[in-house]
Amino acid sequence: MDTAAAPTFRDATDADVDVLVALIESAYRGDASRAGWTTEADILQGQRTDPEGVLAVIKSPDSRLLTVEREGRVVACCQLEHRGDHAYFGMFAVSPARQGAGLGKVIIAEAERRARETWGVSAMHMTVISVREDLIAWYERRGYRRTGETSPFPYGDERFGIPLRDDLRFELLVKPLA
Repeated sequence: MDTAAAPTFRDATDADVDVLVALIESAYRGDASRAGWTTEADILQGQRTDPEGVLAVIKSPDSRLLTVEREGRVVACCQLEHRGDHAYFGMFAVSPARQGAGLGKVIIAEAERRARETWGVSAMHMTVISVREDLIAWYERRGYRRTGETSPFPYGDERFGIPLRDDLRFELLVKPLA
């Protein structure tokens, strides 16, 4: 793990919106995203999120957008949303320059800890585009399991990107939280 400085965690504020949109876009879309391994550039074009979507997560009473900083710079984020007996984990982005050094493992462990301690939930849920086998395998190594339960990709809604293939869907992954 990159030990330059320990990451600090805080809830995002309205002032973070532009920085977070840029971070999320850099991790998933366009040529810049190819510097990391989480890119979706080969399956989706267009945007991954927008300021309105990020602000909605920040403002929602049942959500928090956990912002991760190193040396005063935002380097990652993830959404946590309370949904009854479980929490939803989404909008996870690590700066492409910081990927592959163990930061993602630290963030997901902290997100699970916070969801368990804050809301008393017994499980974490997430959805991943089903063709992202490398990403799903990464989550499986962190204790998530594939459920086989899928939901359709929102074709035609460019807020979520412009698909480059016609077989995209989301698969639900679940991890029990001890």
